[in-house]
Amino acid sequence: MNTDFQDDPDKQRAVQSVEVGGRLLLALSHSDIPLPLKDLAARAGLSASRAHPYLVSYQRLGLVEQEPATGWYALGPAALQIGLACLHQLDSMKAAGPVAEELARNTGHSVALSVWGNFGPTIVRLFEARQPLHVSLRVGTVMSVYGTATGRAFAAALPIDKLERTTMSPVGESRSLSMPPPARAAELADIVDEVARHGVTRAVGLPIPGVNAFSAAAFDHEGVAAVVVTVLDHQDRLSSDWNSSGAIAVRAAAQTITKRLGGKAASAEAQKTRQSA
Repeated sequence: MNTDFQDDPDKQRAVQSVEVGGRLLLALSHSDIPLPLKDLAARAGLSASRAHPYLVSYQRLGLVEQEPATGWYALGPAALQIGLACLHQLDSMKAAGPVAEELARNTGHSVALSVWGNFGPTIVRLFEARQPLHVSLRVGTVMSVYGTATGRAFAAALPIDKLERTTMSPVGESRSLSMPPPARAAELADIVDEVARHGVTRAVGLPIPGVNAFSAAAFDHEGVAAVVVTVLDHQDRLSSDWNSSGAIAVRAAAQTITKRLGGKAASAEAQKTRQSA
């Protein structure tokens, strides 16, 4: 009897050997350096003897290659072609839309997706709350950089020169115009620290009285903040606590979108370096 196929009443039919071998490719994709057979197999949860036949097949397909000097394994040219094709097909809204819609459905809060436009953080998708939330937000609304959770999430992730080009423009962040440079730098440092400690930014009753919001950035394969996801609702329905269910949900959603974009969130140190560049 062929046990290579797995039948699950709740799932489509799957090929077990493909999933097992795929763990080797995933292990290589998570490594910054080529790996010897023993280490690669261990990372994939396999014995070396079981992993080797898979690697032979992957070499024939160009998915894996061995370094001539060491015999260590790395991803091959075919894997690069697949990765480049995937990046070419990626669309941040296509990746983020279903996640945001599910977030709105599961939490009952309003959810907004924003990108960095010509004038700053701009809402491009909006999913309404389960209960009416009377706010003047709509697709195309440009958000304050320092005065909203959405803007603060971008501020923590973008280079300072990009922020300044927008916040110093007449149609950008008017609040920053009245802030001397040292005050702006101090506030930006607080925002970066906020994200480092909590993984999200928040706005409590600002700019809309009685409405709280949490935001988090999702990153693409180049480490750029591609989209910010925000949950917002009346303060009676969305607690401002950093460990509230809303904060946890938006953080998880941003991580999911980042994963779908093939990205990786910047470390706290990298964020601080970016802001000081």
